[in-house]
Amino acid sequence: MAQQLTTRWRWLFRQVARQLWLTAVIYALAAIASVFIAAFLGPYIPASATEFIKPKAVGDILSILASSMLAVTTFSLATMVSAHGSVTSNTSPRATALVIDNEVTRHALGAFIGSFLFSLVGIVALSAGAYGERGHVVLFAVMILVIVLIVVALLRWIDHLSQLARVSETSERVENSALDALVKRAHYPGLGGRACRDIAQRIPADASTIAAQQVGYVQHIDMAALIELSRRHKLEFFVVAEPGAFVGLGRPLLRVAGDWPEDFDSQCLCDAFSIGQERTFDYDPRYGLIVLAEIASRALSPGINDPGTAIDIIGRVTRVLSIWATTKQLDNGEEAADGAKVWFPRLDANDLLEDVFSAIARDGSGTLSIQIRLQKSLAALAALEHAELERAARLQSQRAWERARDVLEMPFEREALEQVVLQAGD
Repeated sequence: MAQQLTTRWRWLFRQVARQLWLTAVIYALAAIASVFIAAFLGPYIPASATEFIKPKAVGDILSILASSMLAVTTFSLATMVSAHGSVTSNTSPRATALVIDNEVTRHALGAFIGSFLFSLVGIVALSAGAYGERGHVVLFAVMILVIVLIVVALLRWIDHLSQLARVSETSERVENSALDALVKRAHYPGLGGRACRDIAQRIPADASTIAAQQVGYVQHIDMAALIELSRRHKLEFFVVAEPGAFVGLGRPLLRVAGDWPEDFDSQCLCDAFSIGQERTFDYDPRYGLIVLAEIASRALSPGINDPGTAIDIIGRVTRVLSIWATTKQLDNGEEAADGAKVWFPRLDANDLLEDVFSAIARDGSGTLSIQIRLQKSLAALAALEHAELERAARLQSQRAWERARDVLEMPFEREALEQVVLQAGD
């Protein structure tokens, strides 16, 4: 069960590890450490090696490296700022986080900044005579390794820049993020707890309420901590604010049934909920679908008028939801909880389809090609062996038809669309 349960500290560590500055700091510290290691190993270098490698040559190369890496770093950061603006204008502001949050960007900028600091510290140490008579040989060897790393980083960065801020590339990143979150919930619908659809009806009337102490979005829930507390104190928990929910001061996060121990501190229950200013993609599958819908809506706006992108988004959404509907559940909740009673709401198929198809049907109501593709997508989802998804798809099909039939101007367009609309009783 460890795969679906992520503790608060592990989740916080992952958030910090994704920060751009952390990778740059690690590269920089490694570069600086290599300079001092070179000074330490200097006395063990054979004297004959100094005949081929002179301190002046090492210093000249370090100077070239420092100036070039400063220029490359400045250019790369300017490119990132430009990419942010492009993603915001052409797709969705919510997708900008995914532009930075990738391995190539972090390691490329980290390598550039780290090599600049390596060169700077190397020049200072070399000028101060910290390497003695032989340490510069080790510094030269490390410098060759740094140059190789820079070349690799540059090649990867150039390939990455060719795709950076493209609408298709951004859409693919959002699609993958939404798919990852949906597959996690498909495998473990209760995130380790007991998944249910009627959680509101299960809550006893005398259940206590754990309320939010700040305003924001639920980003993560430490289900491992809740399960352990439920098992230890014989309490029954009902999660009423799942990841992605917006909560205000005093709004319920958790309902608790059972007799409270005298020494029990309810603050630990509130601490299990991580609340932030923005929604995140990791444990919020609906957020990824919403961002995909925003990209499609932006493409259908009069200022952009790009129905092809909207059609592409419909295809991506169909693929994501199809995988979610056919993914095998690995945990039924009842056994995984191991005696603990932590109830967690299941994903609702109608909510998922409403998040993405409602906006596209509204903004593309006057475009026949969009409506045809949307109806075909809903038909494909309804054909899957998933009763709840089928009902939701038929509902969205009828709603999309109701939006479009009064907007489409030509009678033959309405007739063509009506032929592919899913009937409620089919």
